[in-house]
Amino acid sequence: MALPPQDERTMPAVVLKDLDKRPLEQVLAETLTLIEQHGYVIVVCSRAVPAAVARRLHTVRSILESDRIAFFRPDLPPLALAVLARQLRQLASCDLSPGVLASAGRLLTHYLHAGALLGSVARLDRVPVSLKAHAKSWVPGSQFGVVVHPEPQLVRIGPEARLAGPEFGTWMLVARGQLQSDWVTGTLAPAWKAQGLREVTQPAESAAWWGTGRLIEFCTYLPDLSVLYQLVTSVRQGSCHWCGIDVIGDRCVFCSATAPVVAAPAPPRQIAAG
Repeated sequence: MALPPQDERTMPAVVLKDLDKRPLEQVLAETLTLIEQHGYVIVVCSRAVPAAVARRLHTVRSILESDRIAFFRPDLPPLALAVLARQLRQLASCDLSPGVLASAGRLLTHYLHAGALLGSVARLDRVPVSLKAHAKSWVPGSQFGVVVHPEPQLVRIGPEARLAGPEFGTWMLVARGQLQSDWVTGTLAPAWKAQGLREVTQPAESAAWWGTGRLIEFCTYLPDLSVLYQLVTSVRQGSCHWCGIDVIGDRCVFCSATAPVVAAPAPPRQIAAG
């Protein structure tokens, strides 16, 4: 799902459609064209997509023998993943190197709060669900508030229902499924002190990810490009010892090499005077 631009500097997204259904030669040609046009490609992919899509992506990368394709598949629900992809599109307009930009995805996930209002948790496997909650799922009209990131939470919606939210200023994005409720926009958003609220179309993978189509998905995020840029550039950067690209963290997002383990210096030898 490609969200509309957050601001005038947000770079457009390229949606790779039907990767597992189109001929391999066609997908290879499309990917190669992207590399030739932009130099590097960062693929943000949901874990809710069919396994065949992930296999096709790895096949394309292997055939092209390219260290200029980065795969990023964080364990986030579809709406949060779309928000993260848009944040990377915002940062793509800045003076960040490809490796730092691709590495920024792992950093920015820490500033997302993602969850949903569900009409049933009977098929929910993203957070621990008690037998009591499962039983209440069968009660007509029951609704549950769930947060899966950064920490799992689950509450049955009622007058005392509370979900812990971000401790910093954020905006909230909401995607409505088949559930009818104003709890997210009328209760949760004010409780989390959301500074702004927008609604978008529900991602195609949301129902499969949450185990039900009766849901309202939500995600809070940092919308300001200057704040995102400051977060990324304030983190120590290094160079991959294998391919030489600048990265954040201990694993290169393009060649997958990890930073070498540096042995601790041996303690100085003590000489006893006799």
